[in-house]
Parts: sequence; C-alpha cells; structure tokens
Amino acid sequence: MLNRHEIREAAFKALFAIDKNPDADRDVTYAAVLPEDEVIPGYMLQLIDGVSEHTADLDEKLSGKLKSGWTLSRISKTDLIILRLGLYEIQYEDDLPDKSAINEAVEIAKTYADEQSAKFINGVLANFISAQEA
Repeated sequence: MLNRHEIREAAFKALFAIDKNPDADRDVTYAAVLPEDEVIPGYMLQLIDGVSEHTADLDEKLSGKLKSGWTLSRISKTDLIILRLGLYEIQYEDDLPDKSAINEAVEIAKTYADEQSAKFINGVLANFISAQEA
C-alpha cells in the first residue's frame, strides 16, 4: 500500500508520461508508474484527473505568479508538472494544508529535478499562500 507521498510521485510520473504521449493508454501508463501488482490508488486518479481537467486554469494562475519576462514555455516540463500538481492540491484539495502541498512538491522536485528547481517551485507556490492569507 502506497503512502500519500508515493501516490503523488506516481501521479507526477503518470502526468509526465501523459504529457509526452497524450494518446498512450492510461491504464498501461498508470501500471507502469506503480509497483508491480499495486492497485491504482483513488487519490492518484483524483490528482491526475484533477490536474488534467484544470490544466488551463492552473497554467493561467501560474503565469500570473512568474517573474517579469518568464513564461510557462521557459520552465522545464518537469518543473511545470510539479507546479501544476502542487497548485492543484493548494487550490482544490481542502483536506491538505497548503504548506504540506508545497513541501510535497518541493520533495518531488528534489527527487526528479534539482535543488534550484526545488527552490523555484517553493517560491512560486508560496506566492499562492501569501495571496490567500492577504
């Protein structure tokens, strides 16, 4: 049984694979990112479907928080997918504290990107909490 962090990592991997090959069979993609014989967790599907359904809205919100001169196309796909996943949890998952969503996104970045990406993702997502608290 996967914990929530492992589920997020699997969702990230699936979203990355779907981004690279949108026509791929979803069930095959999901199975490829999970340990053998692992049942697809409901929360993983919720994250993948939620990010996929709200991509345009998430991208619009992310664009508004980037520094002047930056565009989404300038961000690596890895970082962009992690940002979408983190922002989705901040915006749509009420049972998860915002700071936990940011921490999870940063941890995924440390694993699949680098320290600079982790700092960048932390900074961008932290802007959403500051804006909500203001």
